[in-house]
Amino acid sequence: MDITERFLNYTQFDTQSAEDSDSVPSTSKQLIFAEYLKKELEKEGLDDVELDEKGYLYATLKANTKDKVPTIGFISHYDTSPDCSGADIKPQIVRNYDGSDILLSKGIVSSPKKFPELLQHVGEDIIVTDGTTLLGADDKAGIAEIVQAMVYLQEHKDIKHGKIRIAFNPDEEIGMGAHHFDVEKFGCEWAYTMDGSDVGELEFENFNAASAKIHCKGINVHPGYAKDKMVNAILLAMELAAMLPADETPGTTEGYQGFYHLLSVEGNVEKATLSYIIRDHDRERFEDRKRFIENCVETMNEKYGEGTVTAEVKDQYYNMKEKIEPDAMHVIDLVLRAMQETGVAPKVRPIRGGTDGAQLSFKGLPCPNIFAGGINFHGPYEFVPIQSMEKAMQVIVKICELVGSYNA
Repeated sequence: MDITERFLNYTQFDTQSAEDSDSVPSTSKQLIFAEYLKKELEKEGLDDVELDEKGYLYATLKANTKDKVPTIGFISHYDTSPDCSGADIKPQIVRNYDGSDILLSKGIVSSPKKFPELLQHVGEDIIVTDGTTLLGADDKAGIAEIVQAMVYLQEHKDIKHGKIRIAFNPDEEIGMGAHHFDVEKFGCEWAYTMDGSDVGELEFENFNAASAKIHCKGINVHPGYAKDKMVNAILLAMELAAMLPADETPGTTEGYQGFYHLLSVEGNVEKATLSYIIRDHDRERFEDRKRFIENCVETMNEKYGEGTVTAEVKDQYYNMKEKIEPDAMHVIDLVLRAMQETGVAPKVRPIRGGTDGAQLSFKGLPCPNIFAGGINFHGPYEFVPIQSMEKAMQVIVKICELVGSYNA
């Protein structure tokens, strides 16, 4: 089975996670795919294949060298985003892409005018959707690359490597992927998530992240008799939202710039809730952003009365740079060398988002993020070039080979 067939098989499983769930994994359908993967890993000859009750799948490729070298790992998540349907995915392959518009389905076009990144893959074979679902390259492309690399290493015994651990987990898209990951059981000195985007991406800096739920309490009376009595919670929510800087949103920022992102507004006259995520690469600015939210709440309460507005601000994850830069840069240097030797131009950049590797790094497992090849995640315009997946697989193999002759 080649990497394309493997990935296409994976897309046929609906593994969408759910933010409003208290179960682990957040959706039972994720376990159906996990069971499939477990059988596939066993069939491909991996050892120590174990799927726990929470949907975390671990396996081992045994070392084929007697030299004492580090045990490393590769990790991907198998859930897809709640932002777009992952059911009944109908992938299409555009062979030898010529740079023109791609008709996904009637009236739905993926155009390089809207998505100029398409032009970087002219001449390649691109897997796209039919315009009604996401594709699932985030992160089933990563899984396909890891599995294919393990198969390749078994077929090429001349490539000497140490013990390699792989793991696939649920619920990354809702920020819970690393919460139940057993770092001790995984038993690696360091690892890599295969969860980046375009070819060459290497990321060891990510956002510091928090969520904020802001609750506004109103007073509802008959509108005909509301003078000096009614307090409209929806208007309170709008007033607070207007306090946040308009130029610090996802649509107005890039690079290292942080933001406040309003995810949803729910409510009526009596009560309303604003749901935000707060992001910044710089830890001090991150803390300032959280304090700013709390100050806005305090200002509202000074105006309308104590308890009118309340906020629940919760940290989600932190910038892995804090853990990698001090004493784990050799983990990055290995990837840079592997990319160089496989003809991939490195693009070292900060993640404008999160990754399981961030939380794992704070659990004691240095875990930067490597490209998986997919682009335009979380929507119907998602695509992945087959050649990008092949390159990612080659980088994995090369990392394993380099660690096989590793001298720290």
